[in-house]
Amino acid sequence: MTRYKALTIAGSDSGGGAGIQADLKTFQELGAYGMSVITAITAQNTLGVQGVFPLEAAAIEKQLDSIGEDLTPAALKTGMLFSSEIIEIVAAKIKQYDWHNLIIDPVMIAKGGSALLRQDAVRTLIKQLVPLALVTTPNIPEAELLAKMPIRTLNDREEAARIIHQMGSRCVVIKGGHAAPDERIVDLLYDGERYMYLESKRIDTRHTHGTGCTFSAAITAELAQGRSVPEAIRTAKAFIQAAIEDQLGFGGGHGPTNHFAFRRKQDETDYMTK
Repeated sequence: MTRYKALTIAGSDSGGGAGIQADLKTFQELGAYGMSVITAITAQNTLGVQGVFPLEAAAIEKQLDSIGEDLTPAALKTGMLFSSEIIEIVAAKIKQYDWHNLIIDPVMIAKGGSALLRQDAVRTLIKQLVPLALVTTPNIPEAELLAKMPIRTLNDREEAARIIHQMGSRCVVIKGGHAAPDERIVDLLYDGERYMYLESKRIDTRHTHGTGCTFSAAITAELAQGRSVPEAIRTAKAFIQAAIEDQLGFGGGHGPTNHFAFRRKQDETDYMTK
């Protein structure tokens, strides 16, 4: 059985719900072999981020070279990049090793409000990394920062998606979880020609830590295995929906999602149909 390699370039979450930890769990659950480049170490739990400690540029560069010289990924994603310097290194190495199927999760602000991307780094992200992306997956606040516009309506989301697409990202997914409370969450996919809307039921829960990381990691794992962008996004949508519905209930704040839930539900369905 062929195993396809997926790479995550992101920060470490000591609480295990987001970042590198969430990405590797998701890769494993969806059948991709996970590799990692750590950009920063965070001290965090469900109550918030207690500290952010970026790695030295040389440490990040050496990790990228180690992957590039021996373990070419079939798809890769970026998460927390924190600074312009780190973004510049990552973009340069992606070009140097000619890596394809890049997913950008523009991690900017943690659930508790802590900044995970410096303000001066947003411009660098737009100029140097977004043009390399196959898919960029901002939530609504992140899309507002990237597109430099307020987003209140579905029409606003369409306009923001067009703007981000014009920056060079071949596809854009604007996630709808931060929209005004409604019974349904609507995610928007734009590929430069058409819009697709993916709906799911909103789950009333505070246990949503790492949803963005997990969603983009699921897309990455599916693309690594040869799925199309719409196929990968549909699976990612189902994966994160299951992860939110089947709550772990950990911690006193924004708890992690359940990365075991999707495959467990698939196994149960397979068992029932036999």
